[in-house]
Order: sequence, then structure tokens, then C-alpha cells
Amino acid sequence: MAKTLLNSNQKTYNQWLKTIKEKVRQTQLKASIAVNSELINFYWELGKSIIEKQQENEWGSSVIDQLAIDLKKEFPEVEGFSRSNLYYIKQFYAFYSQGSIVQQPVGQLQKTAIVQQAVGQIPWGHHILIITKVKDYQQALFYLYETIKNNWSRNVLALQIETKLHKRQGKAINNFKLTLPKAQSDLAIQTLKDPYVFDIMNISKHATEREIEQQLTQQLAKFLLELGQGFAFIGSQYAIKVGKKDYRLDLLFYHTQLRCYVVIELKAGEFEPEHTGKLNFYLSAVDSQLKHPKDNPSIGILLCQTKEHIDVEYSLRDTRKPIGVSDFKFLDKLPKKLENNLPSVALLESELKKITLATVPQKKKGK
Repeated sequence: MAKTLLNSNQKTYNQWLKTIKEKVRQTQLKASIAVNSELINFYWELGKSIIEKQQENEWGSSVIDQLAIDLKKEFPEVEGFSRSNLYYIKQFYAFYSQGSIVQQPVGQLQKTAIVQQAVGQIPWGHHILIITKVKDYQQALFYLYETIKNNWSRNVLALQIETKLHKRQGKAINNFKLTLPKAQSDLAIQTLKDPYVFDIMNISKHATEREIEQQLTQQLAKFLLELGQGFAFIGSQYAIKVGKKDYRLDLLFYHTQLRCYVVIELKAGEFEPEHTGKLNFYLSAVDSQLKHPKDNPSIGILLCQTKEHIDVEYSLRDTRKPIGVSDFKFLDKLPKKLENNLPSVALLESELKKITLATVPQKKKGK
């Protein structure tokens, strides 16, 4: 490095550079590393080291420029030492550690260690997306843990950030605490969103419920992506007989984590109190005819285009069956790159058949 940059700290910089080179060799970083956690842990330590050295020696940003030159010269096959990526590495550590380089209470240091362990579970490209698009630390942790839980691709993560999932998840109006055991109610609450955002293209704002349902089922992969993890598709316009009359459920699912059936009813308009009464009736029929003795109580989700909170709260107050009510809307435009990277409907339906056969109880005989 030119002495005009570091002056008397040239020796310090050279020793630091030597240490970094040794760590690179010890980590055995390749152009395409096999173990993501090794790479992320190395970036964590390198980001920490850059910040510490800059503070200790009062080095400016030019030290990162020089470090990029020196590391690229020593390791030309490693792509991660570009100037821009080194700045991301510094930002990555500073963001997730939230000041852990200064003295902290033991509890905070333990939290930082937990976060450090978690960040190693998702790819570097996901981290760049999170630290550049999400400014709030707690929101960033939300997307970090949701990515780990749902195994999101980078493009799916981008969509969830764009549609502000952190503001929607667990926000549906519901009566779950009154109608479900605590363990199931807590999970059910977090399963629902408000609003749901569907990326159905070329659909009229005045589409009928049947038209919306057909579009959702035709683009099942995207529909399931928005519903979230655990939903196994059973069918649309699912026929069920009560007495002498035939009824059809808009959409029927089985949730593999909640271990229960989920009935979804679509309303192409404003919420009306009678909607919950009809959904309550459907849930009674499903619990009587489809529910296995070991299943949990079936859950209803009412999706409508608009609602008044007070109307929904009054309607659910004395309803016996667990029901959640959410708005839904459509994305105006889906990025082409994202659309191309979503799984195909055929592929997902194939996987769903396997899940359904393995996890969904069959109808009781004679029902």
C-alpha cells in the first residue's frame, strides 16, 4: 500500500494483510465454495477485522480499496475480494452485530453469537439483499429467520421484502385464542397474513369469486408461496354433502404443521357478517366428515377485498369455529426475473401429491 495512505502504519497494514491471507488459506476458499457457512463465517470475521483495524489505526475507506487490490493479486481465483464486495462484508458485520465490537452486556453478546450462527445458514447473495433493502435491525432478523425456515430463493426473498411481509404476517383478525388450544392458536395466528398479496397477472379488478379462484389454482405455485409453508392443496370447489344438499368449498387445504384442514372462502367484495356464518357451517361439516380423530380442529380463512375491523370483530366474537379474516390484493407488476425463477405449477403439484398422500388422512368410511 502506498505510504501516503497509511504513513507510519504501513508495517501494521502489512502484518494485518499477512494474517488475512493465512485465514483465507486456512478456510480453503475456492471460486465456488461448497460449504456456505464457511464462507459466511469468514466474511463475518473479515468484516469485524476491517472495522476494528480502521478504528484502531484511524484508517479511512482507502484501506478497503488497497486491501481489494492486494487480496485479488494473491487470490485471483476467489471472486469475493472485489472492492464492492469488501464494502458489503464490512456492512454485513456492522449491521448484524449492531455494535458488538464495543463492550456489551453478556446477554447482548449471546444474542450476537446466536445471530452469527444463523447468518451462516443462508447464501451471501441473500445477505446483500437484506442489508441493502432492510434498514431496521429487527425487520432484517425477521427476513433472515423466515428465509431459513422457508428455504426461500433470493428472488422469493426479494418479493417478500417488496410486499412488506413483516407488516402482514400474523395480522389477520381472528378468534383463534378463543377457539383453539394455545399451542395451535399461536401457530395459526402466525400462519395468517393481512393482506394477502397475489401476483396474478391480467385479472380484472371486478373479477368474480369464481374467476379469482380459477386464477389462483391455475397458478398454484405462486398461490402456495403466498399462503406460506405447510399448506397442502386438496382441491377447489370441493364437494361436501350435508343432509340432502350438496355444497362446494372454494378451496380446501390440509396444513401439515397445524395438522388440520383449512377451508378458504373467497369474497370478491366487502366483508359481510353472514360470511362467517356460512364458513362456520362449512367447518362443522369438514370436522364431521373429513377430520381424523387425531387431527386438530379445522380452520377457516375468509379472504375478501375489503373489510371493516369492527364488523369482523363482532362477527367472530361468538363464533364457535376458528376463523381468520384477511383482505387480499394483487401485485400490479411482477419482476420478470422473479417470474422466471418461481417453481412451475406442474413441479409443485407433483410434490404436493407426495405430501398429501403421506400426510393427509383419508375420509372416514361411510361418510
